[in-house]
Amino acid sequence: MQTIEQKYEELGRILREMDRVVVAFSGGVDSAFLLKAALEFLGPERVLAITADSETYPVREKEEAILLAKELNAPHEVIHTSELDIPGYAENPTNRCYFCKNSLFEHLIPIAEKKGYHHVIFGAIADDLGEHRPGLQAAHDQGVRAPLLEAGIKKSEIRHLSRQFGLRTWDKPSFACLSSRIPYGEAITALKLSMIDQAEDFLIQLGFRQVRVRQHENLARIEVPAADLPEVLAVAETVHAKLKEIGYAYVTMDLKGYRSGSLNEVLSPAQQSVHAETV
Repeated sequence: MQTIEQKYEELGRILREMDRVVVAFSGGVDSAFLLKAALEFLGPERVLAITADSETYPVREKEEAILLAKELNAPHEVIHTSELDIPGYAENPTNRCYFCKNSLFEHLIPIAEKKGYHHVIFGAIADDLGEHRPGLQAAHDQGVRAPLLEAGIKKSEIRHLSRQFGLRTWDKPSFACLSSRIPYGEAITALKLSMIDQAEDFLIQLGFRQVRVRQHENLARIEVPAADLPEVLAVAETVHAKLKEIGYAYVTMDLKGYRSGSLNEVLSPAQQSVHAETV
């Protein structure tokens, strides 16, 4: 079994072999670590971070990504995309993430080619294998690589090394696009995404770091870690009033607490397959 140091050395070997890379940079734990490693192993002159700003990407996340890129002294661009313009995306099929990632890579690849970068890379990790991750298939189809996954690096190892390297994202809560808050089969609209963004931003301002507002038509289902449930209940009236103001008819709490990808729990094993062997 490889040590964390050996995995990091392997990551360096992979990146050096790529030579010049465009990093799909959301500002999350994984992409921040990937960007940091790329800068270390290749130097800023051979790295370009690109952040895609769209309806599914909260303003707070974009602002954090811009700030973090500056802190890392990384060449950085923000481009504008629209998932809702992708045919089939708004219908919210179970492979919705394929459409999203495929479109993202279709934007990044021409930029990389025009500017002389040899590869587009993104922050998929070893933990993603075996989960419902249609985006991995999109990366395979587009020839986009995932160095962290290739090096066998896991989330816990990324957090450990990020803390060691002084990255403030080392303990940042996991994040997924706002569309992941809407059950498969329910239409995704700009209004729903805006409501979710406002609701989650309000809860974050109240001090809840890990939070999801799952939207079931006009009902908001709040997920926070089980240990935080009493704290939400303590401000229940305030939360209820704010989410009603945003536009929800009903506001509920999930008593099981936060868990990543909870809307995938209704999928069959066949629907959750990601064809990991092709990645």
